[in-house]
Amino acid sequence: MQEPTFLILTALAAQPLHGYGIVQSVLELSSGEVKLKPGTLYGALDRLAEQELIEVEREEAVEGRLRRYYRLSDSGAAALAVEAERLRRRAATAESQLRLRPGLSGA
Repeated sequence: MQEPTFLILTALAAQPLHGYGIVQSVLELSSGEVKLKPGTLYGALDRLAEQELIEVEREEAVEGRLRRYYRLSDSGAAALAVEAERLRRRAATAESQLRLRPGLSGA
């Protein structure tokens, strides 16, 4: 799973969000490192909806524009949990290998 996908799913884990809310949440979750552009975001949202990892929860008109709120589906939550566990295992492996490095203590 690519990092932007992981972060989008993570952003939607707690609550439904609209596009701008997802962009802001991903920015916060990544400590400012991942800045989603609209084309990237909406392409990812379409793909994730096709894969049934997210769902449109509702749509509302705001200042004449349609605002679509997305939520994490049950299969999306399962996929996110699997990916989080995979990343945990990779991080644990890296930490154990770093502890074996000569001259490095307390890692």
